[in-house]
Amino acid sequence: MKITDVFDTYDPDIINRPYVIAEAGVNHEGKFDLAVRLINEAAEAGAHAIKFQTYKAEKLASGDSPYYWDLKKEPTKSQLELFKKYDKFLKKDYEKLKKECDKAGIEFMSTPFDTDSADFLNDLMPVYKISSSDITNFPFIRHICRYGKPLLLSTGASEISEIQDAVRIISEYGNKLCIMHCILNYPTLNENANLGMILDQRIKFPGIVPGYSDHTMPEDMEVLKTAVLLGAVFLEKHFTFDKTLPGNDHYHAMDKEDLKHFFKITDRTFTYLGEFRKRAIESEAKAIANARRSLVSKKKITKGEVIVYEMLTWKRPASGISPVKIDEVLGKKALYDIEEDTVLKWEMIE
Repeated sequence: MKITDVFDTYDPDIINRPYVIAEAGVNHEGKFDLAVRLINEAAEAGAHAIKFQTYKAEKLASGDSPYYWDLKKEPTKSQLELFKKYDKFLKKDYEKLKKECDKAGIEFMSTPFDTDSADFLNDLMPVYKISSSDITNFPFIRHICRYGKPLLLSTGASEISEIQDAVRIISEYGNKLCIMHCILNYPTLNENANLGMILDQRIKFPGIVPGYSDHTMPEDMEVLKTAVLLGAVFLEKHFTFDKTLPGNDHYHAMDKEDLKHFFKITDRTFTYLGEFRKRAIESEAKAIANARRSLVSKKKITKGEVIVYEMLTWKRPASGISPVKIDEVLGKKALYDIEEDTVLKWEMIE
């Protein structure tokens, strides 16, 4: 399943199977071989895409940008200093990572955080991701829109009015769009996930593909499954090869076993969901024949007697005239004697 195809096949009237983006971010810690390992493990687990983050620290954060993460897990107190640890990859490195993704059969993505990064990533990606932190960065949004590609817009820490403003700008360019519910806590407590907001965004932005960018602890992956049941089509969750590693994005990330488990429970859920258009299915045929009712004589009806309501009742099975047809039976004459408790058939009446 290609990411661009998801936009074209999205059906708002059903629960769609999710397109899963493994958010590698900077969990490669600036090491190319670890980035390749993340690609291969995400592909092994069934992720449809793997997404990195592309920036230069000096273009992203000023010197006095304070932390907003759990210092027990990531002790660095300056955004600038944290981002400097992981901004080692150059354009040629991302080009190589794209080739590794192609080899592994997984789509390459990377979130740009500055215009230079956005420019060189254009040749490598089918879509762009706009981070929650840039939802009010209108000049940057406009810059990305000009590429004409579909966009995934995260909405962490934003009000509906801010989302509406960003959507209005994007609509001026005509880009296909997914709005991704997100809570900007690292990690997000399960009780703070507020997945019901997915429904609010679906109502307020009908026709726009819904998604969910998750920062909860992986645990049993039920949060992601619930997001799917609420309509999220694109799912994004941080991905690592070792959840015990120190650092901001390892401890709340999923690993390949978590992702395999998610697909297992999701496949089971879609088995339960079955079809999305109500109809009687083949396995119910016996029940239809034996559990539904037929018109039955409540008393003996003699030959030539006009059938009236008081002569009839309805009982199982459905081998005779359906109660749906009672108005067509009333007022007709019996062609021969009909004993009490007889299932009426059309050959018995005129």
